[in-house]
Amino acid sequence: MTSLFTIAWIYLRIGLMFVGGGYVLIPLLNHIMVEQYRWLTLRQFLDGLALSQLTPGPLAMLATFTGFRAGGFPGALVATVCIFLPCVALMLLVGRNYERLKKIDLISSTLDGLLPAVVGLVAAAAWNLGISSLSGLKDFLILAVGFAVFKWTKISPMFVILGAGLVGFLIN
Repeated sequence: MTSLFTIAWIYLRIGLMFVGGGYVLIPLLNHIMVEQYRWLTLRQFLDGLALSQLTPGPLAMLATFTGFRAGGFPGALVATVCIFLPCVALMLLVGRNYERLKKIDLISSTLDGLLPAVVGLVAAAAWNLGISSLSGLKDFLILAVGFAVFKWTKISPMFVILGAGLVGFLIN
């Protein structure tokens, strides 16, 4: 069992990196949870990631799950609080002054520089997940249909995910 201090420190650091949304963190979460601490197997990580997409705050739910695996209920609570604490504190500090702050050239330039890096990190996360979870023609077909339905219809992503899960269940 991992100490609560270790869980808190890990999730505070992850929370500080939440720039650009949770998907940017997928490679980092995979490295920490699967490779470094071995709290989850790759399969558990991918399953947890897929299931967490059905909930609000998907990667926070994954943090709660991993915190529970690492430290029981107290670990889940600490992981959940600590992953949100940095961004909540930052939003409380910056939120009401954002319009004024973004007019400062240094801050505007920094935000403009972050955007391509965030897109690159999301693309890297998609690539890593694809390599580790797409193994056969069936997987690529489900991926293509899910992408098409999501891209060219107004169907909720929740129904796309549930439908893909049902198709996977029925095929196996």
